[in-house]
Amino acid sequence: MSSVQLPLTRESVLEAHALIRSLIHCTPVFTSATLSKLASSGDTNVNLLFKCENLQRIGAFKIRGATHALARLTDEELQKGVVTHSSGNHAQALALAAREASSVRGFKIPCYVVMPRISTPSKIAATEGYGAQVVFSGSTSAEREAEVRIVQEKTGAVLVPPYDHPHIVLGQGTMAVELARQAEEELGMPLAAIIAPCGGGGMLAGVAVACKGTGVKVFGAEPREGADDAWRGLRDGERVDSVKSLTIADGLRTPVGLVNWGVISDKSYVSGVYTVSEEEIKLAMKLVIERMKILIEPSSAVPVAVALYNKDFREEVWNLAQGKDVNLGIIISGGNTTIDQIIQLFGVKS
Repeated sequence: MSSVQLPLTRESVLEAHALIRSLIHCTPVFTSATLSKLASSGDTNVNLLFKCENLQRIGAFKIRGATHALARLTDEELQKGVVTHSSGNHAQALALAAREASSVRGFKIPCYVVMPRISTPSKIAATEGYGAQVVFSGSTSAEREAEVRIVQEKTGAVLVPPYDHPHIVLGQGTMAVELARQAEEELGMPLAAIIAPCGGGGMLAGVAVACKGTGVKVFGAEPREGADDAWRGLRDGERVDSVKSLTIADGLRTPVGLVNWGVISDKSYVSGVYTVSEEEIKLAMKLVIERMKILIEPSSAVPVAVALYNKDFREEVWNLAQGKDVNLGIIISGGNTTIDQIIQLFGVKS
């Protein structure tokens, strides 16, 4: 990536938003009386406000960071193209961002995406559909990174990492800028806090940076099934650098990046990280799909599950209320799943 890096500040997030807002969707904020009632206690009303990044371009928030990262590269850097490794939403995000940037810059920006051979065929097809050249690799991170180096040696392409870079973080933080404004100006419900899922931590760190100094508290949510590396890292005072998990929230099977850990481990940015079980994630996903009528992927259900089922987090939110209503923003990170995957997940028999 470019040697000129912006500082991780709220001002930088606002600059990022001004730069990319015409190239992304300002996704809607939905509410649900049913889910809000479930999150509330007898004497405290908790209003849940859902920032629906499942309705974002490419079906997930990742387009924000990819678009911002490319916007910060020079024409000279982009001439040789960009490369990344991803089996998920970042692959499609970078492919689309490169295609859009090509139109803006007036020249073709090659995009190379290293994907494991075992990647879902629909995700490979979508990545290629946005114009990327897919290069296949083994499934381990070491194998993917080795293939990226080969691509870079051959082409000189610039690496755009999925989450662990300041420009990615700042791009992801733009969703919090929108959410806070929409909550206050459109709904008349100013936020007390936001909770976001945490995998590599780019989104959570971005949201935290965007909210710094605003009075809005920020929390993270993780699956308890092996992918709770941020929670364990905070407990032990040291970043966990590897994750082995088969959690259904497959978008969160990633250790927190170095850049992102610097933000997430600072309590003045992130007030805490909370975890939930696989069954709780499934229950939350089912509730959102059935009650809100929107399609979400399992990773998106993790912060919803924390708000509904994690006793410690619920008490934290009730304490924020101090006898009044409290407005909690929840990031719905994406909706890139299929009916077949949902049927398999819930064990529906035909």
